[in-house]
Formats: sequence, structure tokens, C-alpha cells
Amino acid sequence: MPDDEVWSAAEMPVIQSIAANNSNHQFTHSVGFLVAKDNVSFKGIKFLGDANPEIKYYYPITRENPDADGLSVSQCYFVGEKNSAAIQGAIWAHGSGTSVDHCIFFDCKNALLLFNSIRKLSVTNCIIDGSYEAAVWFGAFLEPFTFRNNIVTRCNYFWLFQKGTNPAYTFSNSIIAGNDHYLGYYGNALEPASNDSVTETHIQKTAKLLFSEVGTEGLPTDYLNPIIGSDGLGLEAGIFKQQKHKTGKK
Repeated sequence: MPDDEVWSAAEMPVIQSIAANNSNHQFTHSVGFLVAKDNVSFKGIKFLGDANPEIKYYYPITRENPDADGLSVSQCYFVGEKNSAAIQGAIWAHGSGTSVDHCIFFDCKNALLLFNSIRKLSVTNCIIDGSYEAAVWFGAFLEPFTFRNNIVTRCNYFWLFQKGTNPAYTFSNSIIAGNDHYLGYYGNALEPASNDSVTETHIQKTAKLLFSEVGTEGLPTDYLNPIIGSDGLGLEAGIFKQQKHKTGKK
């Protein structure tokens, strides 16, 4: 796992799909992992997009059953590239008990798609960077709900919810900065929404964010994580729970 002393980025297992469409649930699309039972965990994996050029919609992790309970995704990367191996939505999960912790979503069209019977949702210590549709789509609001210690940047919308609903979200201790829009409605089209029903606790909307990037020396151990000099280091968002790697070095 990433916090182990002997771990390096090159040792992380990689899931790269080349599948054709393999699901007609709601509409035709391609799924990487279909979660069909309760209490499933994904830990320490890097997910890339579907390299099959015929695929329009690809979801690395999907849970279709709104009665399902227990899905944990921890210390995983989701890296999309819309010109070659796009990710339509990194995690598309109906049902309850979804926990997403210390994950990085980079250039996915959407990071989290959460619609039916969503309760006991927890999103903590994650980075969502470059979602060119929205970081999160959300259906009916059911408590409990936890969103804290996250960084969301370079997204079209931060958060989309259904028009006509008035969800009482609480966003806590996070940086939500450098996005084109904050809240929005989804329906026939996307449109900005007010944040009248939202409670913000220690939300920073302007920030200097610096992330470790691949350079001429190859893949840094802490790639896509915040580095020294960046705002938000104290949030401990990113792939490491112990936050040992913050320099951008191999």
C-alpha cells in the first residue's frame, strides 16, 4: 500500500480496460468492475480509462443495485485521458454505505456519480482535479453525509444535483477553488444553482494549488499529490494517509 516504506508508484497495480460495451443497465455502456454484493473494498489500485475507441461511456467501478450496502474505495487513482482512454465516471454507485477516502481523480469527465438511495456517503481526503463535466453528480439527499478534507479544482461544475430539490449539504474543511462553476442543476441541461441550502464550514474558494507532476525524470512517487508550497497540505488530501511524500521527487 502507498504508506508502506518500500512502496513506489511503479508497483501500484493498474487496471486498463479495452472492453466493448458490456452493459445495457439504464443505457449502453462499458463497465470495468460490476459490484454485485455488499461490503466490497478496492484499495491501492490505479484505474485508467477504456482504450477501446468505440466506447463512449466507461465506468471503472459500478454498483447498480440501490439496495446494496457497503462500498469502500481507498488510496486509488483514477486517471482519464479524453483523447485516448476516457473515464465517463470513475465511480457510479447507487445504494448506501459508499466511502471514498484518500483517492485521486485526474481528468475524469466525472468523478462520482451517486443517484439512487444514497445514504451513509463519506468522501474524505480526496483530490478531484480536472473533471470536465462535474466532480460530483448527486441524487436524492439522504443523511448521514460526510464531505471533508478534500481538494476540488479545475472542474466545470463542483457539484450537480437534481433541479427542484433543495439538499441540505454540509461541506467541511476543504478547498474548492479554480472551478468554472460551484453548484449546478442537472436535467435537460446543466445550469448554475444557488447555494442557499448548503452549509460551508472552513471552505476555501481561492487557493494556490501545486501538484507533483511527471517530468523528464519519469514518474514521481507522489505524482498528482500536493507538494510543498501548495495550499491545502494540512488537509492531508491525496493518496497517502501518512503524508510522507510531499516534494515532487522520485
